[in-house]
Amino acid sequence: MSAIRSRMPVAAARPLRVGALLCAGALSACFLIVFLAVWRQANLDEAGAADTIVVFGAAEYRGRPSPVFKARLDHALDLYHRGLAPLIITTGGHGGDQQFTEGEVGRSYLAKNDVPSEMILVEPEAETTMESVTAVAEIMDRVGLNSCIVVSDGYHIYRVKKMLEARGIRALGSPRSPGGDHPARRGWYYASQALGYMLWKIGIRF
Repeated sequence: MSAIRSRMPVAAARPLRVGALLCAGALSACFLIVFLAVWRQANLDEAGAADTIVVFGAAEYRGRPSPVFKARLDHALDLYHRGLAPLIITTGGHGGDQQFTEGEVGRSYLAKNDVPSEMILVEPEAETTMESVTAVAEIMDRVGLNSCIVVSDGYHIYRVKKMLEARGIRALGSPRSPGGDHPARRGWYYASQALGYMLWKIGIRF
C-alpha cells in the first residue's frame, strides 16, 4: 500500500511536466517564427510612394549624428531625393544629452543636405520605440498622413511596422545599409527584436 502511495505524486506530476514541455515547445516555435519574420523584413526593401519618410533616431554626439544615425539619415535623403515622399519625420529624445535631441539633430542634418525645413517634422521627446511609434502616429493623424516609409536598422523594422499598422498606418520598410555589423551581432539583434515584438503582442509595452 505504501509503495502505491509513493508512486501517486509521481504519476500526478507527469501531466504538469508534459504541459510545461508543450508550453515551452509552443513558445520556442512562436519565437522561431517571429525571429524568421524579423530576419526576412530586415533584408527586404519595400520603399515606394508614401506620404512621409520616418527616420527612427539613434545616438547623437553633441549635435552630430552617430555613424548609425547618419546612415539612417543618408538613406532617408536618398529616398526623399528619389521623390518617394514629400515629407520626412525625425524621431528621438534627449537620451544622455540634455542639450540636443535625436529628432532635432536629424532635422538639422537633413536641412543641411537640401531638404527644406518646412518639409521636416520632428518628434523630440520619445525615449523608446513604443514612445516613438505613438508620437509618430499622432503626428501623422494630426496632419492627415496615412502611409510612411520606415527607415531604421533592418532588425528594428518588423516590430516598428507592426506597431504602426496596429494604428491603421500603411508602413513600408526600408532598412539602412547594415555596414560592418558582425553576423553574430545581427543575430542577437534579431532575437531581441523578436522577443520585444512577442512581449508587445501580449501587452507589455516598452
